[in-house]
Amino acid sequence: MSRRNRRRRSTEIGKLVAAALLLLLCAIIVAGVAVWRWNAPAPVELTKDTLCPVGGPWAITVVLLDASDDIPPVTKAEIQTVLRDAARTIQKGELLELRALDPRTPGGRILFEKCNPGDGTDLSTLSANPDAAKRRWLSEFDRPLTETLAHLDASSSATSPLLATIQAIAVQRFGGAAARELRKRLIVVSDMIEHGPEYSQYKGDLSYGRFKKTATYKATHTNLNGASVDFYYIQRIKPILDSGAHIQFWLDWIADSSGTLGVAKKLQGGG
Repeated sequence: MSRRNRRRRSTEIGKLVAAALLLLLCAIIVAGVAVWRWNAPAPVELTKDTLCPVGGPWAITVVLLDASDDIPPVTKAEIQTVLRDAARTIQKGELLELRALDPRTPGGRILFEKCNPGDGTDLSTLSANPDAAKRRWLSEFDRPLTETLAHLDASSSATSPLLATIQAIAVQRFGGAAARELRKRLIVVSDMIEHGPEYSQYKGDLSYGRFKKTATYKATHTNLNGASVDFYYIQRIKPILDSGAHIQFWLDWIADSSGTLGVAKKLQGGG
């Protein structure tokens, strides 16, 4: 075989080897993508009304707003900031509920009730549609929440049944096997003054011991099942209460209700 033929044959063999390697590389890539798609987590099916996973939310945050008395503008502005910050902590698949204290509605009047469906930042364009997820998050979760927070108006009431309302929330959201292992959080925005016909913190001493002797204690005693409780105090100029004793009452209540204290903060302003 001539030198020219040997060189030509060597070139052809090189081309065949390169082509084979290229085909092998393509096959490896295709196989890798197929394996990745096979093992990629399936999209989470959501309910249409609350956007929660069909199997239930992965964590629960309930906000109870007591607007039974007027709220000063500066306090309202801080409340909106607090609640926006709380909303930002809600992760994909977690439920956020905003409720207004309403003596006519056990558990409070629901103003907003949705799970965060995810804004698409955790999705890949290879297996999902991040842009569509972002549009859904904006239109069905973020914007409605922003609109709700912008219209938190006072609704005057002759009573403030905080204890009964929280008891109903605990039963509805924190009880049962499904919620036992979930992270649970209760945020109460209120002057924290329990007031009803049988027990009122407007009169008498504020000790938890006195409260435990009342019929209201027996009627409203609840189990928070380990939920974390945040208190944001709306300060009132009148009546003048012993703030130390009042705070201690609610600390004792948390301990007696199987909860844990998260945050206790006085809001700015006073009414």
